[in-house]
Amino acid sequence: MADPENTSSLEQLLAALKAQAGSGDRGPPPVDKWNPAHCGDIGMEILADGTWKHEGTRITREALVKLFASILRKDEDGATYLVTPVEKIIVRVEDAPFVAIRADRHGEGREQTIVFTTNVGDIITAGPEHPLRVERRGDEPRPYVHVRGRLEARILRAPFYELVEWAEAREGRLGVWSGGVWWTLESGAQS
Repeated sequence: MADPENTSSLEQLLAALKAQAGSGDRGPPPVDKWNPAHCGDIGMEILADGTWKHEGTRITREALVKLFASILRKDEDGATYLVTPVEKIIVRVEDAPFVAIRADRHGEGREQTIVFTTNVGDIITAGPEHPLRVERRGDEPRPYVHVRGRLEARILRAPFYELVEWAEAREGRLGVWSGGVWWTLESGAQS
């Protein structure tokens, strides 16, 4: 059974988002400039595959997920929140809040750029402002690309295989060029 207090908080959050959307501001919300009080936990979570849930129920409305994603912020304490000018609500995140579902390569060699598309429609060009990194979980590589603020997208297997296909060996390490930087596809420090 849904907690009436949590349902009310979700409705208040949606009302605040609609008010912000109606303000005429067309850019991304300035969540890094908002500092509301922490309002608690309404049962929001993002699974490792990018699925959003509220109180254990999957949120299936794509527009709602994109709206929530636009006000997501990860703070210095490592916690992730939905942030409006008046509310700050904790979101549990299993891995990264976004997943990179597509990679496109433009150009070749040192001049190439690799552009990622996330499950919520963000388009990111890997480079100095959006670095790539790979960590290991057991034998499995876990690649990530920076999206905004402290938020990353985990690169799914199919786009990662494309990166491997586009890769070259340099000083014994496999990597790709993007945005004028050579990014290693192996876990560890950037080359």
